[in-house]
Amino acid sequence: MDSLLINGGCRLNGEVSVSGAKNACLPMFAAALLTDQKCVLKNVPDLSDVRFMAEIISALGAEISNTASGVWEIQAKNVSPIAPYDLVRKMRASICLLGPLSARLKKAQVSMPGGCVIGARPVDLHIKGMKALNCNVEIDKGYICVDARRMRGANIYLGGRYGSTVTGTANIIMASVLAVGTTVIENAACEPEITDLCKMLVKMGAIIDGAGSPTITITGVPRLGGVEHSVLPDRIEAGTWLIAALASKGKVLVKGALKRHLGSLLDVLEKANCEIEIRSATSMYVDASKVKIMPIEATTLPYPGLPTDLQAQLCALMTQAKGISIITERIYPERFMHVPELCRMGAEISREGASAIISGGARLSGAPVMASDLRASAALVIAALAAEGQTHISRIYHLDRGYEGIDTKLASLGAKIERVKE
Repeated sequence: MDSLLINGGCRLNGEVSVSGAKNACLPMFAAALLTDQKCVLKNVPDLSDVRFMAEIISALGAEISNTASGVWEIQAKNVSPIAPYDLVRKMRASICLLGPLSARLKKAQVSMPGGCVIGARPVDLHIKGMKALNCNVEIDKGYICVDARRMRGANIYLGGRYGSTVTGTANIIMASVLAVGTTVIENAACEPEITDLCKMLVKMGAIIDGAGSPTITITGVPRLGGVEHSVLPDRIEAGTWLIAALASKGKVLVKGALKRHLGSLLDVLEKANCEIEIRSATSMYVDASKVKIMPIEATTLPYPGLPTDLQAQLCALMTQAKGISIITERIYPERFMHVPELCRMGAEISREGASAIISGGARLSGAPVMASDLRASAALVIAALAAEGQTHISRIYHLDRGYEGIDTKLASLGAKIERVKE
């Protein structure tokens, strides 16, 4: 198991390129199961989650290969309808196999995903959507079993307690593209990753209207063909780099940062007195050398609101603001596993329900800390850059799930960072 050693106090300086979006390419791998023709995905990040998904796709019978850097070819001539627990347990996102398998094979058995450290992430809306499509769905011995022989289009409302469901929306879209008739999804997730998935499916021959809006209409077709598609840049990685540059008081050009996907974060950073220069439609520049970070109040919300996947990083940044910041989590109210570890580094943070109260301004000091999930890991890296002394971050396999070569990219920006074996 690897760890990171980071010596704080170095200002990040230079250029960094954002990799392809993890949350887009994983359902795209699943979408390749909808056809027996070859699908080529480009700009795919080199992440452990991607490799896990490739392993699952291969175990289901598809031919899959990493033919070049960032390029994967998938051809699913013969596919099994059963996704076993031993594979699915490695990654919750593998639940997005349910829709494609049901649509392609008219049946599916996908293991229920396990628990999650950031809080409850139920699959009830996935099941609700499949039932609405006239599928028979049963839970048997830990598996979601779908009989989709009578699948047909329907009007489906996909709202839940905390808003729309991103993976659930992807699942129902992928099921609907081969269903007889028209499907209308209301309260659909509007995330850019859903829009990009729809672009891929349309290239394959699907008929989809309204992608990126709360109402998506899908007209079923008899079959889909192959496709070549490039994955959009990862907006969460882009936001993480902007925040890391600010926390380290650095000067960084972030290539692959799309303004149209980061509006809510830019608004929050503007309120924090952090100016981000828009260099082009796909790049942003941060000069934080003289910035005095101000405290903020912010709340995570479904897109286009502030992403829950940037909440932990903002908590780390606000330890550098003199004053009281309040960050409220409306998507996963228990997503504060990073707070105790930040406090180990000298941060003053308390919890009140779904809010973190941050008394910023105290100097952080390096300490041994443990990563608990993907975005909490990124928060610890940001805090380590701003801290005095050395921080030892263990369990960084979480980071490798969602940040391609983060230690290499940080080193290229001047960070004193080393990956070591436990």
